[in-house]
Amino acid sequence: MGQNKPLTFELSVSNASDYLGYPCTATFLGGGVSNTVLLIESPKGRFVLKQSLGKLRVEQDWFSDRRRIFRESSAMRQLARVLPPGAVPEILFEDRENYLFAMSAAAPESEPWKDLLLRGEVYPDTAESIGGLLGTMIACTWKDLQAEAEFGDQTIFGELRLDPYYRSTASRHPDLAAWFGALIQESQSRRHSLVHGDWSPKNFLVSGASVMAIDFEVIHFGDPSFDAAFLLNHLLLKSFYRPQSSVGLHAAARRFWTAVTEAVPPSNDWFETATIQHLGALLLARIDGKSPAEYIREEALKTEIRAYARRLILDPPKRIGDIYA
Repeated sequence: MGQNKPLTFELSVSNASDYLGYPCTATFLGGGVSNTVLLIESPKGRFVLKQSLGKLRVEQDWFSDRRRIFRESSAMRQLARVLPPGAVPEILFEDRENYLFAMSAAAPESEPWKDLLLRGEVYPDTAESIGGLLGTMIACTWKDLQAEAEFGDQTIFGELRLDPYYRSTASRHPDLAAWFGALIQESQSRRHSLVHGDWSPKNFLVSGASVMAIDFEVIHFGDPSFDAAFLLNHLLLKSFYRPQSSVGLHAAARRFWTAVTEAVPPSNDWFETATIQHLGALLLARIDGKSPAEYIREEALKTEIRAYARRLILDPPKRIGDIYA
């Protein structure tokens, strides 16, 4: 990818009306460390504006090409054709000069699944639905040459996942550097289906039985076991954080895993082993990588999770179910 063009408009709550050219109410939705996301409410409708950032909102310097946002909008258009209605937002328009697009908003009563989990509201049916969405995405793009041609470049995945999660963590655990290097190499060699790259509870908006998946900016064609591990890792982290919810979280993890594996094409005996490898790496990365889990604050808890992650890496179980037994 070449150099980014300079922005002509840096989106914010205060200037959203100027950008749109009509009065509106703009609410900052966050956008994680890598985007500005605004909910727009006006007489002309209710929708979301999303603009990618070049320098991410973290303490350490972390940069990424802003044009990643248009891979995201392209992927959402394509996945809307194979996922259930409402499972992804509808793309309304794109602004390529400003690295921005508009999309439909989730129902007003929707909540991020992460918020529900952190409150102890664990519904395994939701986990199963999210596993079904991932399984469908994997199955519908499995060995798809057109999807590989469009999304085969893994540059953004390297910038936003491999560098800050795996390579950064390896630098803090030199005895695991060779293991992380092998995992990265093996994962990059697997080119099987579309990979969301951030299959996280914060990226599912839940309203009753309805689930909408958002934030496809790290989308690429590659190793789908990464997505499965990414979600399982969040459920595992939250079981450390809220031990009183661990029974429900473990049940949710098992329901999610079953839904995914029922959809993955057969004769892929590497998938479970690869998922366990990624799970150990991601668990350690959320303690010692560039993007630590913000709700894991106590040093004693960090030490406990760090030790468990290292055990997963150095002495992995044979089955996902063994982790959540």
